[in-house]
Amino acid sequence: MNEVEVALGERSYSVHIGPGARSLLPGIVAGLGARRAAVVSARPIEWLPDLGVPTLELPFRDGEQDKRLTQVERLCRRFARFGLTRSDVVVSCGGGTTTDVAGLAAALYHRGVPVVHLPTSLLAQVDASVGGKTAVNLPEGKNLVGAFWQPGAVLCDTDFLETLPRRDWLNGYGEIARCHFIGAGELRGLPVLDQIVASVTLKASLVAADEYDRGLRHLLNYGHTLGHALERATDFGLRHGEAVGIGTVFAGRLAGALDRIGRARVDEHAEVVSGYGLATAVPAELDPARLVALMRSDKKARDGLTFVLDGPHGPELVEVPEAVVLDVLLTMRE
Repeated sequence: MNEVEVALGERSYSVHIGPGARSLLPGIVAGLGARRAAVVSARPIEWLPDLGVPTLELPFRDGEQDKRLTQVERLCRRFARFGLTRSDVVVSCGGGTTTDVAGLAAALYHRGVPVVHLPTSLLAQVDASVGGKTAVNLPEGKNLVGAFWQPGAVLCDTDFLETLPRRDWLNGYGEIARCHFIGAGELRGLPVLDQIVASVTLKASLVAADEYDRGLRHLLNYGHTLGHALERATDFGLRHGEAVGIGTVFAGRLAGALDRIGRARVDEHAEVVSGYGLATAVPAELDPARLVALMRSDKKARDGLTFVLDGPHGPELVEVPEAVVLDVLLTMRE
């Protein structure tokens, strides 16, 4: 079993990564002193071990269609009827949507109830479950309503990944691909367990340095500005990791257009993303002007269009003129 610490003082916790990690759950629940648990699960409840305390089972469904405030309210009302207290625990079991929605419900209910995440998708294991960001979408934008709420533990059981269809693997690879350009180094060709450990280790270091996303943690949004816009423009027909893959290639081209990196580094972005089997072009039917408008509503935006871009001193936040963004988008259409 691999263990990565997210070092946040009194809010520190461990991410356990490996086959059978779910078996640690009863001990973690006992260690938290919880007398009851609410399990929000997008997977069969039988996949989880007996927690040893009275348990409320709340079936959930992964997917952006359920990443909304109405689901947070539904969960909190069920917590209340069950009699969940601030001393108990919420357990999430599922992909990124489940992690986000259950995490936000735990953050808000009684102003904060401990939560433990059991991410079951590759994307959730390498990214969504770690770092304490919880959020839901609004019609006006993605992840616009949320809270920072660090889990008590994260259990990345790689046995869960055996059930994933190919598209779910690609969805996770989009997040792994962008790690190449923010400090993880060469991950291609490594066993998936090592890719998860490397991705989580990188994220844990950035979260420990900047828990509330005021500076260095922005690096984790590499490829995400266009990625989020693509998700919304396709009504989430493009999944998060798929969109981030295209956004990563775009970030490389944008950095090249601004003379921040050379041609070889620009090409490397496309090589890495395509090497994971991901698309590298913007769907031709999408209007570039519409994508720019969506990017302006990104939660990282300041006065204009803001991107995390590679450069001579590594990746950093950069304000980019709209004309440059449009020109690069036009070169990336299928």
